[in-house]
Amino acid sequence: MNRATFFRHFADKREVLFGGEDVLAELFADGIRAASPDATLTECLQAAFVAAEVAMTPQQRAKAAKRVLVVAANSEVQERGLLKHARIARSMSAALRERGADELTARLGAEVGMLAFSIAVERWMGSDNDEPFPVHAAAALSDLQVRAAELGSQSRLSV
Repeated sequence: MNRATFFRHFADKREVLFGGEDVLAELFADGIRAASPDATLTECLQAAFVAAEVAMTPQQRAKAAKRVLVVAANSEVQERGLLKHARIARSMSAALRERGADELTARLGAEVGMLAFSIAVERWMGSDNDEPFPVHAAAALSDLQVRAAELGSQSRLSV
């Protein structure tokens, strides 16, 4: 493959690692839109994770582990990862607003969803079983909700 062929398929070298972000953003947004009309914010995020299962395959799991190593070693690629995160969050936020969420709730839901997604990917890659991605995502979202509820409690952080 020569240089011209490569750049016909990818805008730049970083796209090799992050080329599927549009697909993932659309899957998340479609999952949110397809959730039951009376779905809670949590149920909408869970629907997004279930919809993304078609992209979160065992083959993708193997690629993700390699991508983590490349990203950790390159600040330009890390920046591209942050842009990916922001674009997907905007897509999720827009889908939540379409369902009637106010701006702040939609943004918060999208960011919590992306944090749960990131945690779920880490757990999914590190898991020694073949549980599908949505199982890891649901657990990560639940863990975040528990921790968020603790933010208002009187407990002190351990040092």
